[in-house]
Amino acid sequence: MEQISSFLPFIAMFAVVYFFMIAPQMKRAKQEKKFASELKPGDKIVTKSGMYGKVFSINEKDNSLVIETMSGKIKFDRGAISMESSKKLNTSSEV
Repeated sequence: MEQISSFLPFIAMFAVVYFFMIAPQMKRAKQEKKFASELKPGDKIVTKSGMYGKVFSINEKDNSLVIETMSGKIKFDRGAISMESSKKLNTSSEV
């Protein structure tokens, strides 16, 4: 009984870390992966580096896409896409 009570704080700390740090990160990663797989030309997006643009074309062969920005067209890897820009605008207005 004494051994169980000595491990109880460690178990509680692990549970807190999991529910407040690990689980939300896994949920966000799953949402980003789903969004990246559902991209289509014309979608307005934000890259992970903060660049705003519109999807111009998608290349399935090398898993990249061309983004049209105000300064021109830039080729990005699909993994560099963070979220849809309308979602970014909605989250910043909630703060």
